[in-house]
Amino acid sequence: MSTDTPGIDPLLALRAPQDPACDVFLTGTVFLDIIFTGLDSAPVRGTESWARGMGSSPGGVANMATALARLGLHTSLAAAFGDDHYGEYCWDALEQGEGIDLSMSHTVPGWHSPVTVSMAYEGERTMVSHGHEAPAPSAVPGRAAPGKAATDRAATDQATTAPDPAFPQCPPRARAAIASLVPGRSEPWVATAARHGALIFADVGWDETGRWDLDALPDLAHCEAFLPNAQEAMRYTRTDCPRAAAHALAERVPLAVVTLGAEGAYAVDGRTGAAAQVPAIEVEALDPTGAGDVFVAGFVTGTLADWPLADRLAFAGLTAALSVQEFGGSLSAPGWAEIAAWWQRIRTLDDQDPTALERYAFLEELLPTTARAWPLRRAVPTIGFRQ
Repeated sequence: MSTDTPGIDPLLALRAPQDPACDVFLTGTVFLDIIFTGLDSAPVRGTESWARGMGSSPGGVANMATALARLGLHTSLAAAFGDDHYGEYCWDALEQGEGIDLSMSHTVPGWHSPVTVSMAYEGERTMVSHGHEAPAPSAVPGRAAPGKAATDRAATDQATTAPDPAFPQCPPRARAAIASLVPGRSEPWVATAARHGALIFADVGWDETGRWDLDALPDLAHCEAFLPNAQEAMRYTRTDCPRAAAHALAERVPLAVVTLGAEGAYAVDGRTGAAAQVPAIEVEALDPTGAGDVFVAGFVTGTLADWPLADRLAFAGLTAALSVQEFGGSLSAPGWAEIAAWWQRIRTLDDQDPTALERYAFLEELLPTTARAWPLRRAVPTIGFRQ
């Protein structure tokens, strides 16, 4: 369950009666994630490895949906859920625990939930997933109406917003929508959402075709922001520098954001030509699952709140850094309580760089004057405890 601080709405000053009820819409595959941490090395064939930590949580697209909801955005998710215990757990964790709108989602009779086992060690992760495509949709989405389903594409490395080819065709009116672009494929819902006023934020996966052709991403034309990593950006732009790649991408989209790993992130505003770079926050990572999703959620939040570009990058990087210090992709997503506790604590530590602290001074106007003590426990990372 989220430990978010009540009453913090990053869009409060911008809301108007005519605004859509939904801040962010997204669609994709929900996995049950089982995460093992505390492994000293990769598992060795023919042996048994014991992990010092384990967590379970909704994963896949649920990582980003949870991150958005915990930052105070009204989030709507369209996804298929299995009618097994895993699916019921994921549904309840997202709807009841996180307050995510699942009116566009539905339970699929006879379909078991996709599952991912993630093993975190040496700052990296190894994942094994299993799942089957759900049947094609035939009716209006709902919690437990027989015969209602969605088509999910096979997910690669927990594709967070894998668009479903036949679902949904009519997304709700929203301020923003998040899509995962796939070479050679266009998702009709993306154009519909953009036509209805939503700002489209998109990431992209590894191009298995090897073409790395921006023209093969037709939905890029509808995007407000494109957020690839450094390798993806350089390959798509035929450049050998992530910053040059960001400038090249800014000729195709209003906002180009390139994540640089340990170096942070670099962004270019294609409308003004302004650029910003913010370094990463050094933390001891427990589990990197979902960190990229949390980064996107933080950047979307800052963009909808109309913050300066550098503040958006800094906030996105901060939320991602806080997430890797906890179990799981969705349960690790920080809310305002965690952010406030971090800000209160970081200013009391010795030998802090004043310039680095100044980078996050914009948080002062957002955060409560008092915060709970650091560290915070965000959620119980397991399935099965009964009330």
